[in-house]
Amino acid sequence: MPVQLSNGKPLVWDSAALDADTRAMLDNLQPNILQAHVREHLAVLFLQFGDGAGGRRFLREVAALMKSARRHFEEVRAFNASKAPGTPYVGVGISRLGYNKLGHDTVKFTDNAFKSGLKRRKDTLSDPPVSAWEASYREEIHAVVLIGDATPGPVAATRARVLALLPKTAKVVGEETGNGLRDAQGRGIEHFGYVDGRSQPLFLADQVAAERGVNWTPFFPLSHILVSDPLAPKPERHFGSYLVFRKLEQNVRAFREAEERLADALGLTGADRPLAGAMLVGRFRNGTPLRLHGRPSSDGFAVQNDFSYRDDPGSKCPVSAHIRKTNPRDSRDGGLERVLGVMMARRGQTYGTRTDVPWDDAPPQNRPTGGVGLLFMAFNASLQAQFEFTQQAWADSPGFPVDGTGHDPVIGQGEREGKVRFPQAWGSEKRSAPQAQVPQTVTMKGGEYFFMPSLAYLKGLKDR
Repeated sequence: MPVQLSNGKPLVWDSAALDADTRAMLDNLQPNILQAHVREHLAVLFLQFGDGAGGRRFLREVAALMKSARRHFEEVRAFNASKAPGTPYVGVGISRLGYNKLGHDTVKFTDNAFKSGLKRRKDTLSDPPVSAWEASYREEIHAVVLIGDATPGPVAATRARVLALLPKTAKVVGEETGNGLRDAQGRGIEHFGYVDGRSQPLFLADQVAAERGVNWTPFFPLSHILVSDPLAPKPERHFGSYLVFRKLEQNVRAFREAEERLADALGLTGADRPLAGAMLVGRFRNGTPLRLHGRPSSDGFAVQNDFSYRDDPGSKCPVSAHIRKTNPRDSRDGGLERVLGVMMARRGQTYGTRTDVPWDDAPPQNRPTGGVGLLFMAFNASLQAQFEFTQQAWADSPGFPVDGTGHDPVIGQGEREGKVRFPQAWGSEKRSAPQAQVPQTVTMKGGEYFFMPSLAYLKGLKDR
């Protein structure tokens, strides 16, 4: 029977009773969309094709290096059980200009942001002018190849195999290298030093069962992330997803200075000073949610995710905090991010080398001002309704969720408007004097929109 993307239950992918259409969907879906791969090491190749025939032949041959989503699920389960390494992840995305170069019209694609391309959406997203982007992103990008694995060796070997397939008429216009950043307890963090990767939408039954909640449910239907592949042989059983890629440089020194200023303004001393950073992010550095605790949990405590903000007007977690701006959780059933269908599946990776310890309390002047950051990647059923809406209407809006909230203190782009108030103490209804907003400490250096097509599409490409 046809694949039910809007089914109200998580997908039981390993059921013997799985219908033929859903099985075919998983056998032709790229990995990493519905479930993240083990991606400690990542290579990202941005390609430009000189002619359509060479590009089609290259993509068809690269498809032979790719595994299906179903095989990926099996490998992740084996890795979780016995640390069996599995096979490297290879993913392929094609831009609107890339489809045109391959000889395809993109009229059947429904997402207007994808059909415009990221360069034309810069004003919507308050991005820098294209002339300020890094040189490789100013180029015309036709495709992206993502290569990831738990160790660097398989990534290097697979990268070499991919490059060996590249025709002489094509070229690599840019490349990024991602490396996992972890704290002393082995938890994934971003360069500001905070545990990252929580609050992800989950689609698979085994994932949802492992993270059940009573205050907030992480389950989202497949329609949140998958769309029919309009150019595949059988769009009713061949699916893909829209990918946003953005290189985000982080000024760690400036962010840490903002934390120190806020701690001073709130009169926080000693062990209470980390509360200032938690008020900006919504979690302490080790992932403890400010909604539940006024101090970080012990290092061995599991990162909590079962909470909502429906009973917190901002006395515990400020309404301006990063994770509250981008994931409002304002009801037991999930809140605005569920009703509006905007929550993305984030698959980003940190980049850059640090000489300091990212999670410690060293002075801000010891922190990098650039050269490190996040290779932001997220899968969407609609770039316009999900990624762009979240960035423009929530992160960059000083009036969301209420007037006086200010920009998202982490990812907000553009000029700051007005000042913001914070609780004088955790759980206090009293508010501080108005405080200057955190200056923009994350700068977009370039990127592009892609569609991650089905394996059936890639394997069926003809030289013609």
